[in-house]
Amino acid sequence: MQGQRSLLLGPARLCLRLLLLLGSRRRCPPLLRGLVQRWRYGKVCLRSLLYNSFGGSDTAVDAAFEPIYWLVDNVIRWCGVVFVVLVIVLTSSIVAIAYLCVLPLILRTYSVPRLCWHFFYSHWNLILIVFHYYQAITTPPGYPPQGRNDIATVSICKKCIYPKPARTHHCSVCNRCVLKMDHHCLQGILRILALSVCYMPSSVALALGALTVWHAVLISRGETSIERHINRKEKRRLQAKGRVFRNHYNYGCLDNWKLFLGVDTGRHWLTRVLLPSSHLPHGNGIIWDPPPWVTAQSASVMAV
Repeated sequence: MQGQRSLLLGPARLCLRLLLLLGSRRRCPPLLRGLVQRWRYGKVCLRSLLYNSFGGSDTAVDAAFEPIYWLVDNVIRWCGVVFVVLVIVLTSSIVAIAYLCVLPLILRTYSVPRLCWHFFYSHWNLILIVFHYYQAITTPPGYPPQGRNDIATVSICKKCIYPKPARTHHCSVCNRCVLKMDHHCLQGILRILALSVCYMPSSVALALGALTVWHAVLISRGETSIERHINRKEKRRLQAKGRVFRNHYNYGCLDNWKLFLGVDTGRHWLTRVLLPSSHLPHGNGIIWDPPPWVTAQSASVMAV
């Protein structure tokens, strides 16, 4: 079948080339020359319509995921409100069960020192959970400032058509770019959510155990979940060229955790981690200078 098709298309292509060759000559009939010019003009128009400087596998994936993006824009954004209500209802039900069912049993069976410890520890956990979760749901995402030309940018957002600073990505829920985006979280919200998970009851912590471990690994590496995929692609690209990839934002495991939690001095482990704190994260989300307590930083490749 393929051989018959090539036999039919071969003479047709040869005739078309002969017509184009004749049409390019000055002595050819005006009608033939006009047909050749229209053919070439139509060919240029078709190529201009299909041309895309951003074309490639990423563009094909974006086009394939357009139905999912539509679902996110119109349906899934309301799931956030549902999840917030569910967390509030579940946390309130746990507190009610603890007071109505567990507390009378503890009062009858526990000794006074053990009762005081459980009373202090449980209420300390409850205060931290409520405080950090409230901070998480009320802290707005950080957006790149508009109308400024003095901001260092690394690329142009294909959705916003606006310059993007380093570590900034487009959020389909916000429908705009978010500074240091990790899913729908900015740098400060991610810290608050991590602390709220740490102080949740053990049953909730176990249910979120896999997610907690995964983000703990990312924090230790100085990455977000989006940067993890970008850095893996960049690492493979550089390995093919015999080069080594290093994350520009990785300051070492301990320093990454100190930066994530906002620990600048030793007392901050108490005032900013063990106690409720609404301190701002290090930096402004636009310029990523190393924190002052990082003594050395190796030469590396910037991940965008």
